[in-house]
Parts: sequence; C-alpha cells; structure tokens
Amino acid sequence: MKNDDSHRSTQNGHSHVNEDANAHGHYKPYKRRRRGENIRNWRGEGRAVTEDERLLRRPTQPLVSPSEPTPLEKIHADEHAFERALNFDFTITDPWRVFRIMSEFINGFDELAHIPPSVAIFGSARTKPSDPAYKAAIETARLLAKAGFGVITGGGPGIMEAANRGAQEGENLSIGCNIELPFEQSSNQYLDIDLEFRYFFVRKTMFVKYSNAFIIFPGGFGTMDELFEALTLIQTKKVSNFPVILYDSKYWGGLVNWIRTTMLDSGKVSPEDLDLIQVSDDPEEICQLVCDAYQRNHELEKEDRNREKSIR
Repeated sequence: MKNDDSHRSTQNGHSHVNEDANAHGHYKPYKRRRRGENIRNWRGEGRAVTEDERLLRRPTQPLVSPSEPTPLEKIHADEHAFERALNFDFTITDPWRVFRIMSEFINGFDELAHIPPSVAIFGSARTKPSDPAYKAAIETARLLAKAGFGVITGGGPGIMEAANRGAQEGENLSIGCNIELPFEQSSNQYLDIDLEFRYFFVRKTMFVKYSNAFIIFPGGFGTMDELFEALTLIQTKKVSNFPVILYDSKYWGGLVNWIRTTMLDSGKVSPEDLDLIQVSDDPEEICQLVCDAYQRNHELEKEDRNREKSIR
C-alpha cells in the first residue's frame, strides 16, 4: 500500500496534492513508487513466461470418445490424483491466482483513486521520436495537461512515452500502467506514477475506470484491442459515454470506412454506433473535443445526481 501523505481529500471530495504540487497546483515529477519484479521463470529456449500467460494456459489432454472405454493410463492417473494433490504447490494453481489478481486491483485502485480527471492515450510502442505522430502525441498530451487533465498510458516507449512526456511538459500528472511481457517492456522516463501489472485485464480496467476519454494514435494489435474494448463497453452501456478519438485520418481511414461500408451495411452495428468514433488530425481540436465532452458530462451529473456512471 502506498503512503497516503502525498494526497489528502477535502470535504467536497476533491483531492489535493501536498508535496507533489507546486504553488499553482501543478503536479511535479517525483520518484516512481513501484518497480515491477523481474520475470524469474524462463522457458528452455530463453523466452520469459509471464504470469498472464500462465493463467491463460491449459495443458492439452488426450481426446477420449464417450463410446470408447476409458484408457488405462487415465484410470491410473485418477487413482493417484489424491497423492499428487498432497505434493502439489498450491501457489501455482488458479484459485491461488485469485488472490494475486485481487492484489493487483487493490494496488491499482489505491494508487489511482485520487488522481485528477484524466485521459488515456494509446499508440504503438514502435513509434520513433522522429515520427510526426510522436510529436503530435507530445503536443496533444501537453494541451490536455494544461487544460487540467492527467494523462494515462501503457507506460512504455513510442507513443506512450511521447504522451507521458507531454503531460509533464504541461505540468500535470503523468501515469503509466506497464504490463509484464515476455520481452520485458520497460517503463519510460516520463512517469510520475509507475504501476506494473501482470494481467492485461486488470490493467485494462484501470484505463477504463480512470479515464474520461480515449485518444488512439496509430498502433498495432494492442492499440486495436484498447480501441474496440472501449467501443464495446460504451455500446453495451457498461460505462457512461466518453470520447474515443482517433488521431491520423489517413492511418485509420480504411478501418473507419470498413466499419461504415461492411459492418453497418450488413447490419452488424447500428448507425448511431458510428457516432462513438471521432477522427482528428489536430491536437488542439482533440483537446477541445475532450474538454467539451467532459463539460457536458459534468452538467448532466449536476442535473441528475443519480445518473448512471457504471464502473467509472
């Protein structure tokens, strides 16, 4: 658990920063609070095995047709099951993992419960500093930080690094939610809060719960995963509507067109679902879209205190 001296809550429910803020209320970078453990288990070929991978792995078993007699090998295995259980390490079983998963949720909630309104920025870890998208991510995050938003990323290199850098340049809170990977993605140097996760689904919950908007820069499978996770949760009303903005119309144009001409035309999505996605090539416009949406939601909450906020 973290030391609570860095934050205190006022009577109206808003959090303030003591030593982590300057006289103007801006967040200053401070030493990272947590560093992830190194992955200690290795496969024979030298590639790391992550806890998330172990959780999702299930050994294959021989297929036995119901019409066939039970193989003698299985009968012997069942006879010795209790003996094996007595000598089995419970800490590598799925029930034990429940406690580890629970601890990740607790640590994540504890660290992020008092952050300011924030925006999640996603994009490829492979983006180089010389890429125009890298520079645009810095500027987008800087503008959002100046407008009062913290910035949450996956904590790694590329677009994530650019966004965290922009958040610090804008003098607001820069947050990274890193993930344990086989090739050990390291945290970038522009983080004020550095969280390490073993499980993708816990990490994704933090993005959704503590973000007021998703900004998606060009990226690969992981970026697409975050994009469609957000769209699914909004479409099914698991979370209250928040902006999902794609940066770089050229990069995303084919996908958006496919959604419109294939998914919509075949009835797999509704016309209003297309409104869940916005596209922009301008960091200033993106910042304005986020600010406008946040203000609208704020007004709706003032009008109806019981308005459904779901998990956020």
